[in-house]
Amino acid sequence: METIEPAYGTGPLLGIAAGAIAVLLFLVMKVRLHAFVALILVSLLVALATGIPAADIMPTLLDGFGSTLANVALLVGLGVMIGRMLEVTGGAAVLADALVRAFGEKRAPLALGVASLLFAFPIFFDAGLIVMLPIVFSVARRLGGSVLYYALPSAGAFAVMHAFVPPHPGPVTAADMLGAPMGTTLLVGTVLAIPTWYIGSYLYSVYAGRRFELPVPDDGASAAAEDGPERPPHLLTVVGLLLMPMAMVFLNTGTATLATAGVLDGGAAWVQALQLIGQAPVALLATALVAMAVLGRGRFSKDRVQRLVDGALGPVCSIILITGAGGMFGGVLRASGIGEALASSLESTGLPVIVAAFAIAAALRVAQGSATVALTTAAALVAPAVEASPDMGGVELALVVIAIACGSTVLSHVNDSGFWLVGRFLRMDVATTLRTWTVMETLIGLVGFALAFGISLLL
Repeated sequence: METIEPAYGTGPLLGIAAGAIAVLLFLVMKVRLHAFVALILVSLLVALATGIPAADIMPTLLDGFGSTLANVALLVGLGVMIGRMLEVTGGAAVLADALVRAFGEKRAPLALGVASLLFAFPIFFDAGLIVMLPIVFSVARRLGGSVLYYALPSAGAFAVMHAFVPPHPGPVTAADMLGAPMGTTLLVGTVLAIPTWYIGSYLYSVYAGRRFELPVPDDGASAAAEDGPERPPHLLTVVGLLLMPMAMVFLNTGTATLATAGVLDGGAAWVQALQLIGQAPVALLATALVAMAVLGRGRFSKDRVQRLVDGALGPVCSIILITGAGGMFGGVLRASGIGEALASSLESTGLPVIVAAFAIAAALRVAQGSATVALTTAAALVAPAVEASPDMGGVELALVVIAIACGSTVLSHVNDSGFWLVGRFLRMDVATTLRTWTVMETLIGLVGFALAFGISLLL
């Protein structure tokens, strides 16, 4: 929808924005209202407070919600289907075992982290960590030493990929709101995720494993993981499925770059066909179909495969709806003129957009805990400032997406479900979890932002 003539000046609009964020945090943190409901309610209140005509309120809300879900729901839904098929067939265990053999036992934590980086492409943080931890415990029990030495590289890998790389909902939502090309975001996120994980997670795990001597939890899960599926997939099958969407997306990014440079004729039918094949939804659709056909053959009936992928969608329903509601909030901010007011204020302070993006996301993350809420809200607030900078290219937009993701990663503490998930599985008390998991998450966010900001200065 077109922007409605603002009813107030910059000062009152910014005051309404600050009040809206305060109300949102109060509803999520104190009232314990679900973030999906809270975002819808706050969006409606902002629309009323900013004087949007009553006849335009619902179209504005629905336009923001629908336009966000049009892209996010496709990528998240298809991505989780791929992850589910790899999970239930033992693909993670196959990949981890192969890398441990390749790297050697002395570098087993590095191997487990690399396996988690690869496996984390299609599977979400919670599910991926639950799948990998029995494998991690098995390796740790066999080789000895603190469980943190083996678990943190794996947990950090899932955290980095979940924050940086599509089709995970965070980077998908931010890229959609900021207009960053999805293929570019995928490539930039992947490139930055690797050094960020190595510095912020793996190197830290070497220190933490020596500093905190924690035994391997004995819950029987490792024995079950060692048995595994009767016919796990071949290693090349697993690697091929993980690389397939990346290779297809590169067709889009590569041909578009060559067409812009004049090397290829952008109007040629075969070039446009390659670009269509390389669109992220098409790439994930093709990968999901191949995963169901290849991994299901000889292991599950067609009905069983259908039930597996259907069951994978349920746990991500909440995430999808929250991101859609975040898009609704962003639509109201744009239509009311709040976004333009914030953009002009940032411009007057001289604060770079990428720095403001990181700071806003970090503040929201610390205040209410949910990385998804922090990311969607920060992206909605920063989007008008990005729109006011038409000279920003695809790589620069992708770097802003990474900055928001980094801000929404730092300082995971007691109001974050991931904090309790990791602490519970590793049998750590709150103090130890703060001194290990929280420190690692903060390092990941700071290292990732430093890399993104440094690259942005060179562009």
